[in-house]
Amino acid sequence: MDSTRQLKFSKLIQKELGEIFTLEGKNFYGNQFVTITGVTITPDLSVARVRVSIFKSTKPDEVMKTLKKHAGEIRRSLGNRIRNQARIIPNLEFFHDDSLDYVDKMEELFKKINIPPTKLEE
Repeated sequence: MDSTRQLKFSKLIQKELGEIFTLEGKNFYGNQFVTITGVTITPDLSVARVRVSIFKSTKPDEVMKTLKKHAGEIRRSLGNRIRNQARIIPNLEFFHDDSLDYVDKMEELFKKINIPPTKLEE
């Protein structure tokens, strides 16, 4: 279970990385649509594990390689933004979050076999 400090710090990092990706993202991964779906931080605040969702990309693995390659630049931009709020700027580890792709795949399968929508979807 994450402490309150970890949760606050991870939300700060998620918000700032989202803004960095919005403003400077084309420098890192081109015209792909990339969003931060979540951030978990280690108890010592030294490593942030960032879950990234990549939409409508034919080669998400290449986008992930590019993000990992530019992790130092992204960390520097993050450091410039949160330097007055944090003493430690964490190392960034990026992971592909394909949960939305899984949801799309399951919906497609349900449509193929004609399963009616549940009461929650109506």
